[in-house]
Amino acid sequence: MRYRKIGNSDLELSTIAFGAWAAGGWMWGSTDRNEALKAIQAGLEEGMTSIDTAPIYGQGTSEEIVGEAIKGRSRDKIQILTKFGMRWDTDKGDLVGPSKNNHGQDITIYKYAGKDSVIYECEQSLKRLGTDYIDLYQIHWNDKTTPIEETFEAVAKLIEQGKIRYAGVCNYDKEQLAKAASVCPIISDQVPYSMVNRGIEEQTVPYCIEHQLGILAYSPMERGLLTGKMKPGQQFGAGDHRANHPFFTDDSITKTNNFLKNIEPIADRYDVTLGQLVLAWTVAQPGITIALAGARNASQTISNARAGDLELTHEDINNMTSLLNKM
Repeated sequence: MRYRKIGNSDLELSTIAFGAWAAGGWMWGSTDRNEALKAIQAGLEEGMTSIDTAPIYGQGTSEEIVGEAIKGRSRDKIQILTKFGMRWDTDKGDLVGPSKNNHGQDITIYKYAGKDSVIYECEQSLKRLGTDYIDLYQIHWNDKTTPIEETFEAVAKLIEQGKIRYAGVCNYDKEQLAKAASVCPIISDQVPYSMVNRGIEEQTVPYCIEHQLGILAYSPMERGLLTGKMKPGQQFGAGDHRANHPFFTDDSITKTNNFLKNIEPIADRYDVTLGQLVLAWTVAQPGITIALAGARNASQTISNARAGDLELTHEDINNMTSLLNKM
């Protein structure tokens, strides 16, 4: 596994990090807690020392699982990334809408990042994670009802108190990044990025490169689409958000699989899976610091982690990008 420093900080993360959204079950059709634990622990054994989670993932479930997975291990050898700003237990903030928890009960989600809420959420995350500090604390989505400056004044206070080491953002554009950075040092932006979802290349990537910010790419496998295992007519379980996602229409799956078939010879030449090739291409892109890869079991994690050792030639990277540009 290779490791990279984030922005101009001293925080070093594994190039492939464990994305713990699916581990929480929420929007993924529930979770198997034991399998999720084994998946995280397998990653740690493979050098995947960075784990990204959030309170909203299973309404605390994902953070609890991460806390259980790292219990008894050297805390300074593990990097915990979590988030704040998505609440299911208040009616304050920017309404997202109705959802269901892992028990099938109705909940309502709000984006809320008021000062008191930021402090409260951090305390709750520390308890669930079983730790006394968080390595990277990130706002999950922008809350339109709270000034960004107010939010990050609270985050700066948490840094002063030693409860978090560094601050980051998720899903922020360059204007929002600038506002946050005006009151608190920001080292990263976590944004969606994959072979079939490259929208950040136009503005976000150049801004982050210019301002020495790390980019944490989430959904680099596009929720499983880029593994090559999806087929037209794919059926998803109850509560799985992919059922109505535009990337999982029959046309999209067919188009993506045709592209993957064209890059199979490259994967064969490196003796890797398509998934590993996709992850290696992702972290080889300009400005992309690390990729977050989710897994439902240990074997998937091990496969993802080993992509962190794979270095592609410039020629192969360019050939794959050229094929993507023709899709």
